Amino acid sequence: MKRIILLITILCSVISAKAQFGVGGGGGSTIVGKISGTVSDSVTKKPLDYGTVSLFRATGKAPITGVLTDDKGNFKLDGIHPGVYRLEITFVGYPTKVINNVETTPSKPDKNLGSIVIPPNTKALKEVTITGTAPLVENRIDKLVYNAEKDVIAAGGSATDILQKVPLVNVDINGNVSLRGDANVRVLINGRPSGATSASLADVLKGIPADQIKSVEVITSPSAKYDAEGSAGIINIITKQKNISGISGGISGGVGTRQNNGNFNLNYNKNRFNLTVNVGGNASWPQTSNTYQATSINTATTNSFTESNGTSRVSRHAVTGSVSAGYEFNAYNSLNTSVRFNQIKFNTNSNSITTGDDNYTSNTIAHAIPASGFDWNIDYVHKFKKEGEELDFSTQWSHNIGKTDYTSIYSAVNPNQKSNIDGTNNEYTLQADYVLPINTTFKLESGAKYIIRRINTTNDIFSPSTGNDFAFNDALSSTYGYNQNVGAAYSVLTINLPKNYSILAGLRDEYTTIDGNPQSATQQNLSFTQDYNTLVPSLTLQKKLTATQTIKLAYSKRITRPSLQYLNPYVDASNVTAQKVGNPTLSPEVSQTVELGYNTFIGSSVINLSAYYKHTDNLIEGIAKPQTLVSGTDTTHYTLTTFQNIGSNNSFGGSFFGSITPFKILTIQGSINAYTYKPDPTGLFSNAQTQNGTYVQYGGFMRATLTLPSDFIAESFAFGSSARRTIQGTNPAFSIFGVGFKKQFDKKKYSLGLNAIQPFSTYKNFNSNISSPGFNQVSRFQLPFRSFGLTFAYNFGKLNFKPQNPMEKKKGVNNDDLKQDDNGVGGGGPPAGGGR
Repeated sequence: MKRIILLITILCSVISAKAQFGVGGGGGSTIVGKISGTVSDSVTKKPLDYGTVSLFRATGKAPITGVLTDDKGNFKLDGIHPGVYRLEITFVGYPTKVINNVETTPSKPDKNLGSIVIPPNTKALKEVTITGTAPLVENRIDKLVYNAEKDVIAAGGSATDILQKVPLVNVDINGNVSLRGDANVRVLINGRPSGATSASLADVLKGIPADQIKSVEVITSPSAKYDAEGSAGIINIITKQKNISGISGGISGGVGTRQNNGNFNLNYNKNRFNLTVNVGGNASWPQTSNTYQATSINTATTNSFTESNGTSRVSRHAVTGSVSAGYEFNAYNSLNTSVRFNQIKFNTNSNSITTGDDNYTSNTIAHAIPASGFDWNIDYVHKFKKEGEELDFSTQWSHNIGKTDYTSIYSAVNPNQKSNIDGTNNEYTLQADYVLPINTTFKLESGAKYIIRRINTTNDIFSPSTGNDFAFNDALSSTYGYNQNVGAAYSVLTINLPKNYSILAGLRDEYTTIDGNPQSATQQNLSFTQDYNTLVPSLTLQKKLTATQTIKLAYSKRITRPSLQYLNPYVDASNVTAQKVGNPTLSPEVSQTVELGYNTFIGSSVINLSAYYKHTDNLIEGIAKPQTLVSGTDTTHYTLTTFQNIGSNNSFGGSFFGSITPFKILTIQGSINAYTYKPDPTGLFSNAQTQNGTYVQYGGFMRATLTLPSDFIAESFAFGSSARRTIQGTNPAFSIFGVGFKKQFDKKKYSLGLNAIQPFSTYKNFNSNISSPGFNQVSRFQLPFRSFGLTFAYNFGKLNFKPQNPMEKKKGVNNDDLKQDDNGVGGGGPPAGGGR
């Protein structure tokens, strides 16, 4: 109750500071009115399509905003404050048209300039030099910004294609995103959750057309206004503003030897109402992988060796979609809502033959994992008289249901089992954020947030009865109720100092309570409670050395709460020979990171360097131990992995990103990130440690893009990462190579492409090794990876987005505070500067 009263007090104090609602807030809103018109040739009277319209303040030197005319010469600039402006229209072969004293007022925010005619140049055009008004990459105090709209080959493709070009970001062939080699990254769209908590982040990104993206923000050291989740950072995708009313949309897809995908989006915008609908899906062809595992146990009481060879056939399909709508009541109040839904299903059938000292012999497992859910957001924004001052209220309801059904049958011994696991996850979030630009030197941001998580799981176990039938086993079945509440409040101050110095300082306070209620017919009461408070400071100092060089020093403290799969005290025996169990007493990981970064732009080339140190306490890793099961005359052995806080870790790392254009048609990008792993396990876990040295882990990528005449594009890429260490061994390394070709038609409205991934080898090998004194386990997984595919895309109408500027504010709910499962091994990775 004290926590709730504290949050309500903070929220009320924020609201009372500037509780001026209604339309009388003044002229400082960022969304007020519009300026429109039609441009045509003064001689032929034909419309000038795709001309550049730029808006300046009356005496300004840099454009405030801009837009291209459509195929009928029309243009519309939304989001215009009341004031006096200068309009400049440029078109190849025509002189620049300047219109002065373009005025809008609060009472008449919309200005229609009517027909604007431009005479053609009388001199032949000999040479044209195009200079962008903003660089391709900008470095700000709290983020790196990639201006995708400045990328000449961005049109066509998807958000995945854009992210592959963003500094410090890497995207693997399945669309999985990592930041400086670390996949523990949060991806947002316009400051909101991107659907990563739904079916698949990779599928969501494939459903966003590239030409709808304005910019991408990369935040490697999140400030205190973000949830204190200890990830590698945040990637925020900003959609662009086309300012053309009407209906637009696109259809894209691909057919290949590994998987097929398709996407449809439709946008509607009229007056101050907007509606967006998106539906996408993908399905993989069934793929058969080869598996191998060898386990040896040599202790004072046990000496055994087992070896298993098998195959696993997997198929997958997924459907994702979203509906978003927004309405601006006036220049100062707006309401937006969105619903994102998802459905995904995996089907697995595996067979294996086991030889050695145990009597498993042959094993058949049928495994099905269907899941579905939705995220529903409602956001209200009120803008005040002072420009940049605003108050945002956001709510989110996330509902997800999932089932895991499997049947495991052995021919010799009888640990046969059938399980039906049903889970329901509801998450409710209330959030308020307030931004106050005090003056040109100081800006204050503060807010409060409350997250309510309710998770319920029913695990019904069925044991063999007569014949091939299974009967419900009440003794092994269980239910699990898990409640988690997180209350948070934050304040962040930005200070712009003389001589190009900037400071970003913040403090966040998060209080977490956990209540677990596992119930089983035969086990004792396993209920547990936990609560802890965490202060999360952040500090960034930046110095702009020159117009193209910036140096930055950042400190941040982050926490990583264990999520449900880490806490569930019931054994997951879906793989009888390699079982898992959670640990309800786990504490969150707490990390502190110091990072020094340097950015420079030399012409079209970009260089980003950083060095960092990270200290992590309560490091979470999975610890595997050998187990023995005696059933009558049969004795079998298996491993049981339990998640534990094994100790601390100190890591040093560095990263490099570079982009160069040696020729006009060729762009080469490369990145490498390396960091150390040296855990310091405490207590009993020091006995499980077989990795005693300091190990260097690394990852990187290289990409070359060739832009040829007639809208023909060719690309090749390669990326990979080293094996990841734990105190007991290594997880698999990964690398891949691919080439692609694409031809665009009709001003890039259509495109056709061909691609080849890993063309010279059928399988990729993934090897891992786990060992402790008296125990060793080697696993090998061969996944068919070679693929060839055909892609296509078609865009129709005029693309359209509401005139927002999410780069300056964070709206909506963004819950990014939970540690997610990492292939069964928790924690232990690289520092936040270089991934976890």
